[in-house]
Amino acid sequence: MTTPLPDAAPANWVDRHAPAGLRPWLKLGRFDRPTGIWLLMLPGWQGIALAAAMEGRLPDLRLLVLFFLGAALMRAAGCAYNDIVDADFDAKVARTAGRPIPSGQISVKQAWGFVIACCLAALLILLSFPPLAIALGAGSLLLVAAYPFMKRITWWPQAWLGLTFNWGALLGFAAATGTLGWPAALLYASGIFWTLGYDTIYAVQDLEDDALAGVKSSARRMGAAAPKGVLVFYMAATFLALAAAFAGGLGPLFWPAAALFGLHLARQAQRLDVADPLGALSLFRSNAVAGFVLFVAICAGGWRP
Repeated sequence: MTTPLPDAAPANWVDRHAPAGLRPWLKLGRFDRPTGIWLLMLPGWQGIALAAAMEGRLPDLRLLVLFFLGAALMRAAGCAYNDIVDADFDAKVARTAGRPIPSGQISVKQAWGFVIACCLAALLILLSFPPLAIALGAGSLLLVAAYPFMKRITWWPQAWLGLTFNWGALLGFAAATGTLGWPAALLYASGIFWTLGYDTIYAVQDLEDDALAGVKSSARRMGAAAPKGVLVFYMAATFLALAAAFAGGLGPLFWPAAALFGLHLARQAQRLDVADPLGALSLFRSNAVAGFVLFVAICAGGWRP
């Protein structure tokens, strides 16, 4: 039996610095665990950067800031919605039993108010984008709404999370150009496999509790073969990212930086041990660095000699 992991690092900034009355709300939105914000934001940044690089320029700083704010708001709304749906499951899992809803710190009605407030704030940002981007942003709500139920009906909820979390690649490209194209589609596909890999790593933390609660996951489905599965997912993610750059005509500086992205992912798969949930958490968190490396690679690809 492995020791259950805490839901967030004991030294997180919310527990150290936030006023006591705000802590349950910040934890409801997972602001005590910012890795998820980066993982939701980075596909959008990559989409913005890809659109700019195809025109030989750097990404629009205004768009990058707006996508950061939008990702923080929508990630908070999504986490709160997920907790509303999963309250019964979370109460049965040691790592999540202390979350604000299952622990009784915030009621379901209050959590719905939090979700609505975050969505309305994000809507104000979305309305500043071109019509296609607005439509894509509205369409993403269908993916978000269905996600919490995937773990009940499929062994691959991580794949659905990939569809959801990487929608920003399409949205970012559309926000920058008002259009879509094959480079954006390939980048989106790359992100789906990237998320399938890193969320499988994340699910390793809860293998025992998920089995007891009846929660399905790719980590449970693959069992001891999970490291090999993650490597396959990451190889697909790297190949599709290269294909997106090739389709977009990116310059030569993209390729060495992209190689670092691939190496980072391969090292994660190599180090993954299904018997080491703490190590799995560390590997999962490192994906914020991996995603940023790909963003830098795309930005570098905008330079052409």
